Amino acid sequence: MTTFDTLHNEAAADANRQGGWRADTATRLRRAPLGLALSWLILGIALLWAVAPSLFTGYNPIEGIGGAQLKRPGAEHLLGTDALGRDLYARIVYGAVHSLTGAFVAVGLGLVVGTGLGVLAGSVRRRFDDAIMRVVDVLLSIPPLLLSLSIIILLGFGTVNAAIAVGVTSVAGFARLARAEVVRVRRSDYVEAAFGSGGTFASVLWRHVLPNSLTSVLAFASLQFGSAVLQISTLGFLGYGAPPPTPEWGLLIAEGRNYISTAWWLTTAPGVIVVVVVLAANRVSQSFGKAPA
Repeated sequence: MTTFDTLHNEAAADANRQGGWRADTATRLRRAPLGLALSWLILGIALLWAVAPSLFTGYNPIEGIGGAQLKRPGAEHLLGTDALGRDLYARIVYGAVHSLTGAFVAVGLGLVVGTGLGVLAGSVRRRFDDAIMRVVDVLLSIPPLLLSLSIIILLGFGTVNAAIAVGVTSVAGFARLARAEVVRVRRSDYVEAAFGSGGTFASVLWRHVLPNSLTSVLAFASLQFGSAVLQISTLGFLGYGAPPPTPEWGLLIAEGRNYISTAWWLTTAPGVIVVVVVLAANRVSQSFGKAPA
């Protein structure tokens, strides 16, 4: 084969590789941004509801309107009204602060406590590692809802206590993932080189182990946010969350079930909001762990 033929074949192979890469990139650009952008938009609107609800509705979520009981969705009331004449859209908007704040508290608690335990278990001697992980195994063996209810019974009802209960149920998952990541990174060559060059345990842990271990943990935290919203709504539906007349999403669904045959919008609207926010949070969390598909 001549030199010209060799160069021609190499150029053709390179062109094929570039063409495949461009086709794959084009496919990702066609499929990923729309769903991801829509998910970010949904989460952004939900956060704005929690931060500045008065910008989205002028109705009072607590006080009813005389003669406006159980009105169907329409131009005056976008999502209808409840049995006391309260605008359902306003109650959903003002309820975002309770559901989302509770989810942030739950994820923050699980992230801090669980990651701390996982890092400790993956860094210290085997005896302490075994003790911590046996506690984690016990937590994982208890159904999350049962554990949440047990903690709420001890702490009392309320949004904050429900968030703490949900956060405790997520500690075990964060701890197991953090420990696995720390053990994986500690076996890396650059960590061994850092110890060999005279680095102390604390410095190597802070400079090398933690930064390279937390990527998966943070991605897991974003995934847990949607799960926390769903769990807090479930507790609110069961009556263990915020007390009436607080417009918490789970409580709105529970209040509307008594009128499901005559006023379907009272349960459908808040239920759809919960599902949409959870799905959006899960879609966004996937973008942190890997390239959107």
